[in-house]
Amino acid sequence: MTVIAQGRIRRAALVTAMCALAVTGATGLTGCSEDPDAGTNGVGKLPAAKIQSQTRAAADSASAVRLSGTVVTSGSTYKLDMRLKADGGTGSVTSEGATFRLLRVGEQLYLKADADFWSHADAGGAKGGETAAVEKLGGKYVKVPQGDPAYKKFSGFTDKDVLLDGLLTLHGDLETAGHHEQSGVRTIRITGDKGAGGSLDVSLEGRPYPLSLTRAGDAGTLRFSDWGKSFTLTGPAKDETVDYGKQLPTS
Repeated sequence: MTVIAQGRIRRAALVTAMCALAVTGATGLTGCSEDPDAGTNGVGKLPAAKIQSQTRAAADSASAVRLSGTVVTSGSTYKLDMRLKADGGTGSVTSEGATFRLLRVGEQLYLKADADFWSHADAGGAKGGETAAVEKLGGKYVKVPQGDPAYKKFSGFTDKDVLLDGLLTLHGDLETAGHHEQSGVRTIRITGDKGAGGSLDVSLEGRPYPLSLTRAGDAGTLRFSDWGKSFTLTGPAKDETVDYGKQLPTS
């Protein structure tokens, strides 16, 4: 039995005992319902708009975060597992059956994928020597030029501020939707348009960080963790890096 489960059992037993005392008149208790906000950070008692404001502030001020799940945008579905902080990010992205890694340190973005990824990216393009060059990209960190379309397309996945600004927005009228739990942490859920505009679970323990997001219009679900947990972000070694030039192979 986990420590969390044991804690719930103890709380339930305590409430039961207190209620029994109240019924027998041994105490001055007038109610037998456990307060879902007891021992929390208190945001569960706030209006939904205020909860959203506080969770956005907590997220913006955090030095780092890890997010995982799916994002649907422009008709494409991306599976993400990213660690982000102010000066960059790193992690994996899967789209259309292909998985690649992204690494951004400052303004420099790198993309690492196998040879098949680059072969598909170059479909209908390179021939001869160009094809041979493309094959050398497999398994290497390829510098993505800032003027390349891939830079704009993928750099947002490594930018904490840009990504959270685009994700942590619920649409429509906000309201609370009860107390819940994410990975053993008590949460308060807020929704937009009764869930049609998305839903967000906010931590009731410690700072009110967002922990789980369901985006409006079936546009993906995400989990947030490791808020404020530092990690090292460095560029790849020179022998692991390829500078393809001004533009990467395109589909």
